[in-house]
Amino acid sequence: MRCSIGRLVAADAVGHTPIIVTHSEGTSMVEARWNGAVIAQSDDTVVVEGNHYFPLEAVDPAVLKPSATTTMCPWKGTAQYYTLLVDGAENRDAAWFYAEPKEKAAAIRGRVAFWKGVTVG
Repeated sequence: MRCSIGRLVAADAVGHTPIIVTHSEGTSMVEARWNGAVIAQSDDTVVVEGNHYFPLEAVDPAVLKPSATTTMCPWKGTAQYYTLLVDGAENRDAAWFYAEPKEKAAAIRGRVAFWKGVTVG
């Protein structure tokens, strides 16, 4: 999993695939959309493994419902999740963040990424 430009910050769990972090700051506005709504918008995202991490303040707080789900990444740390709520529809664990990322993932502290049908672009 690689980005085309950026700064090498880690190797994968096997120790040979480079992980690249790219900042999109000042380039163009990136939006996250789900269920017909813009749920996040920023010109300052951090791209890691192909995922845009938005500053938390760029995400509409009304759409975020904390989840009890957690997962572990060997180089980023423990991910915590939000369920998205938009116009009565729920998308369980569709957003994630690292409250205390490991040192090599410090660039994503205070940022949120999306999946499960959320369109980012």
